[in-house]
Amino acid sequence: MAARLFLRSSIRAVTTCRAAPVAALSRGMAAGGIPTDEEQATGLEKTVLHAFKKGADPYSMFKPKEYAGSREDPHIVPSVTNKRIVGCVCEEDNTAVVWFWLHSGEAQRCPSCGSHYKLVPHELPH
Repeated sequence: MAARLFLRSSIRAVTTCRAAPVAALSRGMAAGGIPTDEEQATGLEKTVLHAFKKGADPYSMFKPKEYAGSREDPHIVPSVTNKRIVGCVCEEDNTAVVWFWLHSGEAQRCPSCGSHYKLVPHELPH
């Protein structure tokens, strides 16, 4: 008997209390597609993406350009100070590194192999 009462009351509730139809929720993909990385980026990531678009390399993430190492085309070494210690592997198969101080100004030679290095000022991106 309790089951019949429950069944009748639930049928009566369903038939008398119909809710208004609700519009389906639209998802981001249905409205305009998946947002790109640039549209979602914020803060530092957005700054880096804008710099990459302009062709800049704010955090030295790209592979450095190859230089001949001669007096006319020295290896470029960026530094935020006026001197920096540089390590040169003089020969391809060599396991020893020759360390020397590189100062700003003219290009300087490695004391062992004679390859030229030049110190250039580097601005920090932030």
